Amino acid sequence: MDFYHFTEFAWPHLPPDDEFTSARLNLPSSVYDPKRGADLYNMCLDQYVLADELGLNCMVNEHHQTATCLNSSGTVPLSILARQTKNARILILGNPVANLADPIRCAEEMAMIDNISYGRLDCGFVRGVPYELFASNRNPTETSERLWESIDLIQKAWTTHDGPFNYEGKWIHKRQVNVWPRPYQQPHPPVWTTGGSDLAHACRTVARGFTFAMFLTPVDRLSQMFKGVRSWCKGQGLQRPADDKFAFMPLVAVGETEKEAREVIERVFWYVVNNKAEPQHRAPPGYVETSLYADFLSGRFTGGRTDAIRKQGMEYFRENHVAIYGTPENVVGQINALHRKTGGFGHLIAMLHAGDMDFDVTAKSMTLFAEKVAPHLKDLGTVSRNFGPLRKLGGKKAA
Repeated sequence: MDFYHFTEFAWPHLPPDDEFTSARLNLPSSVYDPKRGADLYNMCLDQYVLADELGLNCMVNEHHQTATCLNSSGTVPLSILARQTKNARILILGNPVANLADPIRCAEEMAMIDNISYGRLDCGFVRGVPYELFASNRNPTETSERLWESIDLIQKAWTTHDGPFNYEGKWIHKRQVNVWPRPYQQPHPPVWTTGGSDLAHACRTVARGFTFAMFLTPVDRLSQMFKGVRSWCKGQGLQRPADDKFAFMPLVAVGETEKEAREVIERVFWYVVNNKAEPQHRAPPGYVETSLYADFLSGRFTGGRTDAIRKQGMEYFRENHVAIYGTPENVVGQINALHRKTGGFGHLIAMLHAGDMDFDVTAKSMTLFAEKVAPHLKDLGTVSRNFGPLRKLGGKKAA
């Protein structure tokens, strides 16, 4: 199993709730203090340098026009880490290509980063969360198709080395595509996507040899998705996907005592408590499947995983493996149990920092995780020897 450190660079200095309705969407930038913000950026980057020194990998993301994530371009911190780290895999999860005007520029930037890092890039592509459709002015009914068309074009751009080509797709039209440099990793960096409730998207991801990741998902739903992908692959006559085609991100805290770990996880929990959006922005028509949208309109769907967590509290978090915390021995046991319940996964992205946690508090939890948890789990799970599409059991690759 591979382990990644993650922080979302969230702005922690929020005014009282009665002064705004959503830190995610409409908090004015007058609340931002550039001096404190500069300190936050550099402190978070220092965490990633420490992660590299500890033998952990690094994951960064991006969100737009929000206080909950100050990475308005994931490419910027990723570029810094390509140079400042030495051994860690550096994962962007991810590039919101469904909302990008030019996927080819993304292909160029990712190829540059792959070269600067000497081939340590893992490249994730995402639709973008529903809250950002308003700022990007995208049609929610188009984003899934745009995502996959962009991925196809980027892969073609990365792997075409005999001169320019033209491209005419449903959404994208390009001339003289001729990406320089080509990626350091051949044929291209490992590709990831994320998802929630769309099993077809997860199956498509894994069948193509990509890694499918889920965030902050209760174990019953996580297990349903991972096992659903494996069952679908079996029904299609495909080889069983290895564990490293699946990834999960929980909140994580490790302490020398249970009391210390509980105090730290409460501070990481800040992210869930404050990462709120108004109901009308959670499920734009066309973004999710019709049945889920009907549940939302009828009141049966109340906003998903984070709402359930806010209402049911930390014990719900822990019982469902959305938060993993405790002494090193207990954390090892929790991850082993989670691995068993889901049928296996190969990447754990540990959100070890949020809110107003300072560097020293975060660094202690990170160090305990890296030195006393990860070594006991590094051999957990199966690893794929094939980095292309899953093969048919008869030996041919899937379409």
